[in-house]
Amino acid sequence: MLCLGCCKTRFGPGLCEVVSFIEETCSGGVCKVSFPVSAEPLSIPTLARARTGTGGGECFGDFGKAAMEKWSLMTITALLGLLVRWTVSLGSYSGAGKPPMYGDYEAQRHWQEVTYNLPVKQWYFNTSDNNLQYWGLDYPPLTAYHSLLCAYVAKLINPDWIALHTSRGYESQPHKLFMRATVFVADMLVYIPAVILYCCYLKETSAKRKISSALCILLYPGLILIDYGHFQYNSVSLGFALWGVLCLSYDLDLLGSIAFCLALNYKQMELYHSLPFFSYLLGKCFKKGLVGKGLLLLTKLGFTVGVSFALCWLPFCTDVEQILQVFRRLFPVDRGLFEDKVANVWCTVSVFFKVKAVLSAETQLKLSFALTFLTALPSCIKLTLQPSIKGFKYALVSCALSFFLFSFQVHEKSILLVSIPVCLVIHEIPFMSTWFLLVSTFSMLPLLLKDGLLLPYIVTTLAFLTVCATSFSIFENTSEDDMQLKLFPTSIRRCMPWFRTFSKVIRSSFLVSITLMGILTLMSATLDPPQRLPDLFPLAVSAVSCLHFLFFLLYFNVIAIWESRDSRNQKKTN
Repeated sequence: MLCLGCCKTRFGPGLCEVVSFIEETCSGGVCKVSFPVSAEPLSIPTLARARTGTGGGECFGDFGKAAMEKWSLMTITALLGLLVRWTVSLGSYSGAGKPPMYGDYEAQRHWQEVTYNLPVKQWYFNTSDNNLQYWGLDYPPLTAYHSLLCAYVAKLINPDWIALHTSRGYESQPHKLFMRATVFVADMLVYIPAVILYCCYLKETSAKRKISSALCILLYPGLILIDYGHFQYNSVSLGFALWGVLCLSYDLDLLGSIAFCLALNYKQMELYHSLPFFSYLLGKCFKKGLVGKGLLLLTKLGFTVGVSFALCWLPFCTDVEQILQVFRRLFPVDRGLFEDKVANVWCTVSVFFKVKAVLSAETQLKLSFALTFLTALPSCIKLTLQPSIKGFKYALVSCALSFFLFSFQVHEKSILLVSIPVCLVIHEIPFMSTWFLLVSTFSMLPLLLKDGLLLPYIVTTLAFLTVCATSFSIFENTSEDDMQLKLFPTSIRRCMPWFRTFSKVIRSSFLVSITLMGILTLMSATLDPPQRLPDLFPLAVSAVSCLHFLFFLLYFNVIAIWESRDSRNQKKTN
């Protein structure tokens, strides 16, 4: 007879998921279930006939019940996430009733108008029918194709919504319902399935923790408020990137590469995640050997990426000038180092040192590139030399945060590119992940207030904090081990006396942080700034958030560099 531990070894990865469910059902699999040893591989029907050692009933009856309960809870979690999204969508949006430029809502509608009424060769060019100064298309081809698809549906419902020229600034309740529905459908097709599958197939994680992770990720207020309040389609590109992470976790490297290519061709800001994807796959090729299997994998990856990009850009490949114009629209260097009050280093430093006035545009570009590259380099080097899925996820966080803090032409909404990778590790470091996600949402407060989203911001943020606190008991998980800092060198820790009381220090810092964010939110919403300092509150929010992000950059780099590879996470899983 074989116990469950032996069953894993004997019957290979094909039954790993089955065995993990049995372990959950049968109290860890301590020889409560046994299987007959035979020369033939055990089939599922044979396994189903295996009885518990205590003589009571079918083990797989309990297994089926546990699986059913797990998927039922996941379904409820997804429905709750959808309900919160649709509730937020009933509120205001960017630029509502504010001519002549309106906001991102009008930008998305205008792109539908342009892509439907004009030929492809005019989409990115300034013409009499396409004024690029009025929300000109500045995202990659997949965004344009998505706009065209939405335009075809809009045409069937009401042609006035996308009529050339005359539809500019169109606003009505039916149109708002349609636009919100396009985000909702995209979310259901791309982002939410990726989240559910990612959480369902987390390795070495209990069913309760999987469901808690899914609930916290789907209730993350930052993405909900921007996509369903402000109005954008960030869930599409982030969803494709998440599909890429999911595929790489199961050694589906080619599919993962295709998924990330789709993300990058939907929004160019996915470059924030490009270095970890590249470093992980390159490190995997090195590990296999660049003469045999490694070279073959590298060739396959190169071919897959090339074909994926070629298919996305095919309509624009008829003319070199077409391609160059698209690139000019995607990377508008002339817009400057940063816009509005974004919570990155350049905006914060500019309060005391006017970077834009002192340094030339070329110097700003070079400096931002150098700092971004240097701060992202350590985790990428570690990932290339020691590729692991755990290290890959932490590298996604640290590299994206480096891009947000130091790169050129950053928007406040770009913090979402850091937040989603943080969501992926919330089951591993729930306290720090929750803290970061709260700060990331707070950093967009000036934008949310501008769009009239104060109430949704407060409600969704408090709900998210409550769910995280109850699901993961975050205030009880603040030890060095819980923070993944156990491997931090002892010699360095000796130089930091406060490390001895690390748990108390980190909890106190969190409470101070939450209090400060609450006070700034209250002041921003209720007080008028002095006439001499009209941007006082937005700058205060940006500066406080930036200081938090610098701390988190250090923290996530420490984990990425000193993380220990868990051999159990390196097993191939079918």
